[in-house]
Amino acid sequence: MKDNEEILFEEKQYLGHNRFSIVIRTVLTIFCFVGYYWSQNPKSLGLSFLSISAYPLSPDSSGLVFFVLGIAILILSAALTFVLHIQTSVYRGYMILDGFWTSRKVKIDFSNITAIRKSRYKKNIFRRAVYNLHNLGIIRFYTSGEDFIELVDKAGFTYRIGSQKAHELFNVLKNQVAG
Repeated sequence: MKDNEEILFEEKQYLGHNRFSIVIRTVLTIFCFVGYYWSQNPKSLGLSFLSISAYPLSPDSSGLVFFVLGIAILILSAALTFVLHIQTSVYRGYMILDGFWTSRKVKIDFSNITAIRKSRYKKNIFRRAVYNLHNLGIIRFYTSGEDFIELVDKAGFTYRIGSQKAHELFNVLKNQVAG
């Protein structure tokens, strides 16, 4: 990549925006705060099918661990909204997918692309963030969003790139692949 090349499209996707991760962190945080509440109010719970006794440890110090852990998870969730997961950059003739920290850059040359299509993911909140995941002949890049662009090259590789701006990315890629 040269410094004077024009960027036709650029999108940054952040790790904290992935719904699957948000659900997991929310469940863990709720568990921590319920554990803290239970440690401060140690009453036995007796239902006809379930019996939960009073809190087994002393409520003075052990509940504080749950509270601190819940706050730490909330702070981590807020910090993850600033951690870059995928940066998609489209230039004339190629595109670069750049991951975070130690991930290698992936360069896709448009002269090798034989097919391009835009599609929508199935409804599912449990779609985890992936970068350069090779599975069943498809190379996946996803952080968040409902739509993806699928590129097929001459070697038979299929690249599935999730995007929150899929329509704009598709139009830019269609012009680049056709031209």
